[in-house]
Amino acid sequence: MQIDDLDRRLLRLTQSDPTASVPALAKDARVSVAVVRRKLDRLEAAGVLKGRQAVIDWAALGYAVEVSLRITIDKAQPQGFDQFLAAARDVPEVIEIQTFLGRVDLRLSVLARDMAHYQELYRDRILTLPHIADVEALMHVASVKSDEGLPI
Repeated sequence: MQIDDLDRRLLRLTQSDPTASVPALAKDARVSVAVVRRKLDRLEAAGVLKGRQAVIDWAALGYAVEVSLRITIDKAQPQGFDQFLAAARDVPEVIEIQTFLGRVDLRLSVLARDMAHYQELYRDRILTLPHIADVEALMHVASVKSDEGLPI
C-alpha cells in the first residue's frame, strides 16, 4: 500500500496519542474530519492501522513477575505444534505467544503475581502443555525500551 504525507502525519499523530479523537487528529493535521475519517478507514482496511489499544501496567494490578519462556516443540508428533498452541492459548497468564524459525519454536510471555504463583503456573500449567521438548525461562528484570512506534 502506498501512503502519502497525510497518511504519515496521521500515523505519527496516532502513535503519539492513541486516544486522540478524529476531530483532534483533524485539527492537528489541519484537514477536515471527513478527510481524516476516510484516511483512517483506508489505513485500517489495508491492515496498516490495526486499531488502538490500552496499555496496562500489570504491576499496578498485582502481577510483579514477568517471565519469557522459550519453548522447543517435540516435532515427532505431526500435530504437536498446533496442539501446543491451542493449549497455551487457554492459559490466562500467557499474555503473548510468538513463533520463530530456528532452534527455539515459540516464546511465551507469562505474568504471575509473585514467585510462588509463577512456580505454581510453571509446574501445573506450563509443563503440562503438550509436546514440549525443551523450555528455557528468562526472568524479566526491566524494560529498557518498549516502543512499537516507527519513524514515519
